[in-house]
Amino acid sequence: MQLRDRTFLLLGGSGGIGQALIEPLLAAGARVVVASRNPDQVTGNPVTPVRLDLSAEDLPRQPDALTKLYPDINGVIHCAGQNRFAGVEQLAPAALDDMLTVNLRSAVLLARHFVPRFRSVGAGDLVFVGSTFGSIGFPGYSAYCASKFGLRGFTEALRRELADTDIQVLYVAPRATRTAMNPGSVNALNAALGNHMDDPTLVAARIIEAMEKDQRRRYLGWPERFFVALNSILPRLVDKAMVKQLPVIRRFMNTGASS
Repeated sequence: MQLRDRTFLLLGGSGGIGQALIEPLLAAGARVVVASRNPDQVTGNPVTPVRLDLSAEDLPRQPDALTKLYPDINGVIHCAGQNRFAGVEQLAPAALDDMLTVNLRSAVLLARHFVPRFRSVGAGDLVFVGSTFGSIGFPGYSAYCASKFGLRGFTEALRRELADTDIQVLYVAPRATRTAMNPGSVNALNAALGNHMDDPTLVAARIIEAMEKDQRRRYLGWPERFFVALNSILPRLVDKAMVKQLPVIRRFMNTGASS
């Protein structure tokens, strides 16, 4: 995937992994249009901030105005996401709606908008940032996993749907990442379980690498990549490992403890 002299629409660029992607994209010679619900918060880089609310009911219509203003957009990086760490019985309906809307619905609707435009010019790139939890169901993340499993399935089907075109579809699945989206209880849980948490800049570098190598899918981190493969062929082994971790997970999930 060529980055130089390309114009990428970046979703989720106001924080976390998305924000960390801005600098390497610019360094590679790309132009970056950062879409955010609060574009005033996008500062400090030579990028073009625009307003796009991924949770809005009128999202199917919002990209029309965007592409009229920036018709040279030839790549989309969907790096926006919502997350909640809670048992299913503690999950507020509004939180469920947020996750399904931002993590999954918005990705499908943006692809629906840009695919015909990329077809008309003969090429384009769609990059979706998922999660290890899009392949492994984890206690306390049932709804989040549902949204990310859905995103992974969508990108797989879309890639095959576009296999006879020059539109590329890349799915990248980071493991736990140190971002503001994680509350203290999640950071403490990862520490208690010995889970490594990556820095957003490292994840961004791996995403850029996957783009430049024209990869179709990339899973980040070890042993997480191993467990993704194991869960796909021998899920009962992963079930047993999760049962052993469940008392610790429940302690942080139910109390919201930060230490």
